[in-house]
Amino acid sequence: MTRSKPEADAPGTAEVATVPGVAAVRAAGARREALHFAVRNRKLVGGFVVVVVFLLVALIGPLVKGGDPLAYVGPRAAAPSEEYWFGTTTFGQDVFAQFLHGLRATFFVGVVAALIAGVLGMVVGFTSGYRGGLVDEILTMVTNIVLVLPVLAVLMIIAAYLEVRDIQSQAIIIGLFSWPWVARAVRSQTLSLRAREFVDLAKLSGAPVRRIIFREIAPNMASYLFMVFILLFGGAVLFAATLDFIGLGPTEGTSLGLMLNQAKQWSAMNLGLWWWFIPPGLGITAIVGALYIMNVGLDEVFNPKLRET
Repeated sequence: MTRSKPEADAPGTAEVATVPGVAAVRAAGARREALHFAVRNRKLVGGFVVVVVFLLVALIGPLVKGGDPLAYVGPRAAAPSEEYWFGTTTFGQDVFAQFLHGLRATFFVGVVAALIAGVLGMVVGFTSGYRGGLVDEILTMVTNIVLVLPVLAVLMIIAAYLEVRDIQSQAIIIGLFSWPWVARAVRSQTLSLRAREFVDLAKLSGAPVRRIIFREIAPNMASYLFMVFILLFGGAVLFAATLDFIGLGPTEGTSLGLMLNQAKQWSAMNLGLWWWFIPPGLGITAIVGALYIMNVGLDEVFNPKLRET
């Protein structure tokens, strides 16, 4: 009889001891399940292939077509040919060389701006949602102030007053004004997760706040944060193309948006030089469209209710 109580407690003790192992197995199973549906999702795979192809062209192309893409190298307003695949401008510039260098600039702006906005949004959102109280009120107020600003108008004013504009400054400016919606979304998710049992256990174990956020809360939002980065990437590309098209883009170098601006400025459409404005327009459309299709595919992968059977 003296051993009956320990014997009764033994199953519970064994179950508690195996909880970490069960959690690890479940996490691995969830990753395998997500990968299983990811490689079978046509939207995700198709969008990913398009983005990767354009990325490879952006990385390798300028190495093949080296030199100054704005140099006058051929006959004026020449149609596409074997020598000039995308024809030339009214000044004899190689449109294909400009397209390759413009693709690299487009990806650079998208990645840098998305990283800046994503990091700012996550830091503010995690801190605001986890800390709460006065910290939450102050950060929420700052977020709301930036959120209600007319971003495009602000970017236009800043770009207009910069004497020298380059791709790097454009990416930084776009990133600094694209984070508020990310902060609000991350804050909302953090408010929900901070009340979970695994967060309470981490607090009881004496784990520092930074570790709780990045080791306990953030991993449970990994899929959501990845989708947020894709949306930031696509939004940054569109913002940059808009600024470039209206003449507030970089004053140095070239980009797909600047190609459209120059084609408009020199009446390429009126002159019938379709090869000057169609490639950059299709490039921007294809990249942004593929990113948003990828986002839809990821939503279907991570949301069991939307998965394709």
